[in-house]
Order: sequence, then C-alpha cells, then structure tokens
Amino acid sequence: MQRYRTPLHKITLTTTIMILAGCTTFSQEGGFDHVQLLTKERTNKEAKWIKTSTDNLTVEKTVSQLLTKPLTVDDALTIALLNNKGLQASYANLGIAEADLVQAGRISNPMFSFGRQSHGNEAEYERKFTLPILDLVTMPLRVQIENRRFEQTQLRAAEKTLQIMHETRHAYFSAIAAQESVKYMEQVKIAAEAGAELAQRMKNVGNWNALQQAREQSFYVDATTQLARAKQTLFTERERLTRLLGLSGSNAVLMLPDRLPNLPKTPIEILDIERQAMQNRLDLIMAKRELSNLADSLGLSKATRFVNVLDIGYLHNTNEQGISKTGYEIEFQIPLFDWGNARIAKAEALYMQASNRTAELAINARSEVREAYNHYRIAFDLAKHYQDEIIPLKKKISDEQLLNYNGMLISVFELLADARSQMMSVNASIEALRDYWIAESAMQISINGSSISRSLAGASNISIATEPATH
Repeated sequence: MQRYRTPLHKITLTTTIMILAGCTTFSQEGGFDHVQLLTKERTNKEAKWIKTSTDNLTVEKTVSQLLTKPLTVDDALTIALLNNKGLQASYANLGIAEADLVQAGRISNPMFSFGRQSHGNEAEYERKFTLPILDLVTMPLRVQIENRRFEQTQLRAAEKTLQIMHETRHAYFSAIAAQESVKYMEQVKIAAEAGAELAQRMKNVGNWNALQQAREQSFYVDATTQLARAKQTLFTERERLTRLLGLSGSNAVLMLPDRLPNLPKTPIEILDIERQAMQNRLDLIMAKRELSNLADSLGLSKATRFVNVLDIGYLHNTNEQGISKTGYEIEFQIPLFDWGNARIAKAEALYMQASNRTAELAINARSEVREAYNHYRIAFDLAKHYQDEIIPLKKKISDEQLLNYNGMLISVFELLADARSQMMSVNASIEALRDYWIAESAMQISINGSSISRSLAGASNISIATEPATH
C-alpha cells in the first residue's frame, strides 16, 4: 500500500480558500428589518413578515379583536399589513434575493479526478485537484452586485407595502362614502315615493294632468335606480376592502363607521415637495441602484471578456515503482471564436437604457408630485366649500321652504322637491370629503413611494341622480 502526502502549504491554501468561500451567510431577519425601517419612516406603521404558525395564530387573534368594533383607518392598515396574502408573498422575494447573495459569496466546488494508466506490467496513477480561481478573483464584485440586487428587493418590498397601504385607505374611505350614500339615497327614494303617490291621488281626483303626474313618477323611478346603483357600489367597495384586508369566512363581515372622518381645519402645506420626492421616492432610489448595479456588471463583463474560465489544478502522478511527479495545471478558454464583443455591447446598451429610464422617472416624479399636491389642494377646497357654504345654504333654503309650506305659500310637492335637492347636495358633499382623503393618501405615496397617476383622477363610481327641478 502506498501513501501520498500533500505539502502543508497547499493544504493551508486550500483551507483558506474554503473559509473565504463560506464567509457570506444568511442574516437573522432576512433583510426585512430594512423594509420595516423604510416603512416606518414614511408611514409610522410597522410592517411584519409572517413566517411561522405562531405568527399566524398571533395575526388571527389580532385581526379578530380589531373586527369586533367599527373599523378605523389605522385598524384597517394594521390588518392589511398583517393579513394581506399578496403582500406577504412579496416578502418571500427577500429570501430569494438573499440566497443569491449568499451564493455569490461562494466559489464553485473544487474538482478532484483520479486516473490510472497501464502498459504491460507498468502502471501510472494520476490525481488532480482543481480550484476555480476566477470565481475567487471575481467574488468581491459578484457579491457587490448581488448585494445591490438584494437592496433593490428590499426597496421593492417597502414600495409594495406602501402601495397596499394606499389601496387600503382608498377602499376604506370609498366604502364608508358608499355606505353614507346608500343612506341618503334611501331618503331620496322615500321623498320621491311620497311625491309619486300624492301625484297619483291628485291625478285621480282631476287636480293634476298626466304630465305633472308622470314627472313625479319619473323622479321616483330615477331615485329607485340610483339607490340600486348605490347599493351595488357599496357591495363592490366593501368586497374590495375585504380582499385588501385578506379576510374570508366569518371575518369578512366588516363594521364600518357611520361617517367619514372630519375635514381638517387647514390643508397640509408642503413647500419643497419636489425635493422630498427626489430624496424619498422608493422607485427613484431603486432606479439609481439599478443603474449603479449595471455599471458594475459592465465592469465585470469587461474584466472577464477574454478570460471567462480560469482554473488552476494541482497534479500528483505516481507510477507502480512509487516514483512521484508533482506539478500544476492552468486551464482557460482561448478567445478564438467569441471575443466577448456581444456581451460588452449588450451590457453597454442595458446601461444606457437604464440611464435614460432613470432620467425619465425623475422628470415624471417631479410632475406627478406637483399634480398630486394640486389635486389634494383642490379636493380640500372643494370639500371645505361644501362644508362651509353649500350645505349650510341648502339647509337655510330648506328651513325657509318649510316655513313657507306651513304658511301655505308653497305646495307639498315643492317641499318634497326641496328635500330631495338638499339630500343630493349632502350626498355630493360626502363624495367631496371622500375624494379629499383619497387625494391626501395619493399625495403621500407620490412623495414617498412611487407613481400612482391612475389614482389621481379620484373619480367616484357612486352615481348621483340628477337633481330634481322644483315646480
């Protein structure tokens, strides 16, 4: 039996390489601590990644407690952050990205080969131990690139969190407004029904003609249609909120407040909204990181343009007489057919593409935050106009009409028409208040999160009946 020894310095070198290759490890929080920080800085709310059955039980208990009372907007956000399954699924990307980062910090496994050759009674044994040296040389740059990708994944997770919070606010305020709308549309229908019944009696005794009776009947039919649409909208908005909160079964029954939150006394004044957006918007930060990442990738492509496979091997051959031969072997690809031009050109094109997209995003972001703030201010002014001017004026008119009716100066039909008009104005004021709260949420995410231009319209899907004319 023959024994073969490997020199001590070679063992030391091999051990050092193995230790370096295993330096990158998984973090305890999986990168979610940074997502929590980004979210709390921008919303003052805590995000949570649900991973274990214990976490699930805690979430179920918390959600059940919050659903035992009328839901506030903060409660709705808390439930969405804990229980929205799509949001929780997006957090799994952190684990995928961290695995790629850890993998980038490890070189490929070494290769060992054993060979035997014989000629007659002579035999020769060959042992080869190969290390992928290029992996070790490029490891720092690969780790840097994957680390930036990991950071981008963290930013995307935070952006997704902010987006879910905005959508939850949107659905919450829309559901309450729809609920209020149904209540007032029911009152409109009652008034219209009373007018239609009275008009029919007037026609039956010959005091009204068919046109007058048909007009009152038309008001009643329109009110009935608008009530049905309002109920459909309420059902749709409640279901949308239910989905965002991740509720099902018995938990899908929500208790909402009777009315929207009051309008603030003064609007939010933001003088440097563009600067804040340039500093805080997560989509801009991601675009800049991607640009930096592509720049590093381009550097890696150039560094490995000609030598893209480089292995160093230790050789140890022994014949049957016990005579040993040692040496080393270097293996690399010869750039005979592929000179790496295509890879370099692709990397440069990707970099220029990302550069222009980042510039476009910055231009659009400045415009979007200006638009979002303008929409917010108009929504505030409109809601305040309804609160301070239109509704008090409609009430004053209604009070005067009631006095005129008591004095027999107007008919009951004029009184009913005025009541319908007042209730429709109240309904419009509800929609204005709802649009304010949605615009406020849209403005905040346009500063801190990403583009939500699709939400800026703030258009209601609650239909308003045509205001009846008095006669």
